Amino acid sequence: MNQLFQSKSRRTFLKQTAGLSAAFTLGAETIVSAFNPEHAQQKFSLPLGVYASYEKAGLLKNYGCSYIEESVGGFLIPKDGDMQYAKNLNQLNTEHFPIRSYVILLPGELKTVGPDANHEAILQRTDLALKRAKECGSKYIVFGSGASRVIPEGFDRDKAKAQHIELSKKMAPLAEKNGVTIALEPLNRGETNFINSLSEGVEIIDAVNSPSFQLLCDIYHMLKEDEPADQIVKFGKHIVHCHIAEKQNRTPPGVAGDDFKAYLSALKKIKYKGGLSIECFVYQDFDSQAKKGIEVLKQQMSEV
Repeated sequence: MNQLFQSKSRRTFLKQTAGLSAAFTLGAETIVSAFNPEHAQQKFSLPLGVYASYEKAGLLKNYGCSYIEESVGGFLIPKDGDMQYAKNLNQLNTEHFPIRSYVILLPGELKTVGPDANHEAILQRTDLALKRAKECGSKYIVFGSGASRVIPEGFDRDKAKAQHIELSKKMAPLAEKNGVTIALEPLNRGETNFINSLSEGVEIIDAVNSPSFQLLCDIYHMLKEDEPADQIVKFGKHIVHCHIAEKQNRTPPGVAGDDFKAYLSALKKIKYKGGLSIECFVYQDFDSQAKKGIEVLKQQMSEV
């Protein structure tokens, strides 16, 4: 009788300790899982930059920027010629602060569409810009150049679109050869009357059909055109670079207090990992406003 009681007690004890052990193991796994970075909610962040002269590189580095954005005419093909480009390249190699991309590929007098379209000259300039962008270790050249693509009054829009596609198809192999991507930029109707939305940009991109000819998302232009943030989600697979500025006067974030979180949230949704550049052309005080703009973007990204 006593042996039977001892045997039952032993079985009960083993069952209870086994249950406790399993519970402890499950609890430990839960705790580990909770602290596993893969399970934790990741804060959204992007490499941030500012469009500026490369002379501002050291300043922007101190502000927490990952790169600077320059212009084709200011850095790659300066008005002062090859000697000035050599000086620019030397400064880049000395400063070691990357230029991710370049804006303003074409001057306004070089027309992509209309009766005065000059594709040969555009392709020569584009080829040189791409070669030098590669030499500088840069990834993108922005193809906005709104004045170049204005469709003249009375000119057939379908013909203009065909002209632009024909040119872009010739630009894409040059980009591919140099390992640099051309990012087509939709602009608001205050700057040009052709390619004013992401959807219109993607029509050109689909026609070109090249991985080296993709889309730039400029949140400033989207705001000016009342283009909703969900368009970023719709066309996200084509977006390789982004610009941002406040809607009213194209000021950097933090001047008027614009809330960009809907657009930043859309970028987060598509798992965008590219650059986000503050692109403004007039500052009341560059140093303080650029610094504030970076701080505001970091804060708003942390809230989406």
